[in-house]
Amino acid sequence: MKPLLPTMARWGIGSFAVTAAAFVGMQLSAQAIAGHNSNAPVSYAADRIELQDRQNRVVLSGNVQISQAGLNLSAARTIVNYSDSGSLKIQRIMATGGVNVTRGNERARGDTAVYDFNRRIITMAGNVRLNRGGDTLNGGRLVIDLASGVSSVDGRASGSSSVTGQGQQSGGRVTGTFSVPEN
Repeated sequence: MKPLLPTMARWGIGSFAVTAAAFVGMQLSAQAIAGHNSNAPVSYAADRIELQDRQNRVVLSGNVQISQAGLNLSAARTIVNYSDSGSLKIQRIMATGGVNVTRGNERARGDTAVYDFNRRIITMAGNVRLNRGGDTLNGGRLVIDLASGVSSVDGRASGSSSVTGQGQQSGGRVTGTFSVPEN
C-alpha cells in the first residue's frame, strides 16, 4: 500500500500542474491581446447605419461587423461614441445581442461588450465564454485591460448568476474545461 501513496501523490500533483498550466495558457491567451493597437483604423459593416450627429454617435444594427488590427467583433447592434474636435476619434463601442470577439484562434462571446478606447479596457458581460482550441472558460464577466495585459473572469455579471453556453446555471462561479495532452 505504501508505494501506491507516492504514486497517487505524484499523479495528483501532475494533474494539478497540467490543469494549472492550461489555465495559465488561457490567461496568457487573453493577455496576448494586450499588444493590440487601439489606434489602428476601425472598419465596420452593418445592415443599417444611423448617424446621430448631435449625440456624437453612430448606431449600427443588423449583422454588425467591426474590425481593428486583427480584432473582430460581431453583434446584432452597436453604438459607437466618438469625439469631434477637428478629427473624429472613437471613444467607446458598446455591442449587444450575441456579441462575438475573435482574434486568431481565440474567441470570446457574451451578451454585451464595451470597448473603452480611452481606458483601453474591453468588458464582456452575461454568459461569457472564452474558447481557445479545445479549452473553454465560462463566467459572468470578462475584463481585459489592454494597457496592463491583465485579464480577469468573474462568475457573476452585475450580481446575478449566469448561465453557461450549455444553458446550465454556473451559480456565479467561473467554470471551464482544459485539454490534457496525451503522453
